Amino acid sequence: MIERLTQYFGFAKMPFGKNLAPGALHRHTSHAEAVARITWAVNEHALAVVTGEVGAGKTVAVRAALAALDPVRHLVIYLGNPAVGARGIHRAIITALGGTPHPHTAALIPQAADALATEQAERGRCPVLVLDEAHLLTADQLESVRMLTNHDMDSASPFACLLVGQPTLRRKIKMGTMAALDQRIALRFAMPPMTGEETTGYLGHHLALAGRSDPLFSDDAVQLIHTTGRGLPRAVNNLAVQALLDTFIQNKTIVDEASARAAIAEVTTE
Repeated sequence: MIERLTQYFGFAKMPFGKNLAPGALHRHTSHAEAVARITWAVNEHALAVVTGEVGAGKTVAVRAALAALDPVRHLVIYLGNPAVGARGIHRAIITALGGTPHPHTAALIPQAADALATEQAERGRCPVLVLDEAHLLTADQLESVRMLTNHDMDSASPFACLLVGQPTLRRKIKMGTMAALDQRIALRFAMPPMTGEETTGYLGHHLALAGRSDPLFSDDAVQLIHTTGRGLPRAVNNLAVQALLDTFIQNKTIVDEASARAAIAEVTTE
């Protein structure tokens, strides 16, 4: 089906895929601001919080920012599964930095902190710790992250840390019990959705990457996709693909409002 659909529309490849190179990503305002702020946080060895709704493009922005870092000067430690617990976070850090985790939990925090400091001081590389799905982190896990920032009596930090998650992460950090962590956050950015104009550009950008530079979606279809998807890239992607499929099935050349409505019905039907 995919091969027939790409041939039908004259695509070189299927548009709206996830496996784009960082340089091929659509740089709408939200994405560009997130990349710039993440880059600043890394350069400052800061603790940053990046939040957004599901499908807002948080992880994509992080990936784009990290891809631009000099691997000689940076080492990325990415943790995408909060279920590992506080102990698992420390073990992952130590292992990524070439160490063997201590068997006793009480020794893991200082061991992880020392490993981060050693990477910076002796190898000249700034570790960049990325905790994705951070809204699922427990209070103990968040506190363990704060403890890692207690270095050299707060005079400097040997690593950068990005907490990336849904909006509930901001509320969790603002709880009274998280005051110490809250005060250490140097940067906060809540990713807004795309505007209607940006969604139009986003669709056009992905279609151009697939080999179609002419208008393929009608204005009404674009508006409907934007409104239903609330300007969130992932939702826009899903709706656009379903609309293309309906257009193909109906043997039409333009994705019109009817195909967009059919896509909405398909995606939103439980």
